[in-house]
Amino acid sequence: MSNDSLQAQIEAATGYEDLPVPALTQQWAERVLDAAQIRSGDRVLDVACGTGVLARSALERVGSSGSVSGIDPGLGMLQVAERLAPTVEWRQGSAESLAYANQSFDAVVSQFGLMFFADRHKALQEMLRVLTPGGRLAVAVWDLLENIPAYATEVALLNRLAGEDTANAVRAPFQLGARSDLEKLFGEAGVSSVAIATHKGTGHFPSVKIMVEADLRGWLPVMGIFLDEEQIQSILVEAETALDRYVTAKGSVEFDVSAHIVTGLRS
Repeated sequence: MSNDSLQAQIEAATGYEDLPVPALTQQWAERVLDAAQIRSGDRVLDVACGTGVLARSALERVGSSGSVSGIDPGLGMLQVAERLAPTVEWRQGSAESLAYANQSFDAVVSQFGLMFFADRHKALQEMLRVLTPGGRLAVAVWDLLENIPAYATEVALLNRLAGEDTANAVRAPFQLGARSDLEKLFGEAGVSSVAIATHKGTGHFPSVKIMVEADLRGWLPVMGIFLDEEQIQSILVEAETALDRYVTAKGSVEFDVSAHIVTGLRS
């Protein structure tokens, strides 16, 4: 990988950490860890760790007697994660081929990554492989796009102004939102005692501009889509009207979001 390519990945990962993480994903970390019953002394693996928001929270729970590892295919994501939490053991790698020995962890967690795995069935089997017998699994995925109207509105706007590929990149996180699909996937992968809990949360951005920029400048580059500045400015102008219903009296943006946390065990 060239230095320029790596630097672009680091910049995209930094944008992701600075914008979507505090506004959307950070609030789910404690819920996922609760679902996985993470406690002092546990050995925890965070799959598709990104910039490490879930792993950092896990580190606080397991204490000095436990350990946390994080794995992600994105070198830029891992560079940011390492900077923020150098005591976590970070590795580059895919969910479908976890670079760990059998029965290495008491718990495996993953937050908003399963939707993007090339082979979800294989990834879940790998998570089971590295768990100890009776080990706990907890995976968070976003609800259906239709149940999160603010993002449905943004996706429609992007489809009109930037094309289907751009819209699909923002639509992608919501592709596993059907509970029936999750039940089938986890069951076929061999996960025991599967349970799905749907949780409500709140998206909170300082403004419409920052909300949409989080995708245009943070998420889309992570997905390999780079819009020119003229396109970005055009989208931002129209977004002010399209998303006006979510603007508070103070000018910030708030909207309902929901996610499923799927739990299970290695039998």
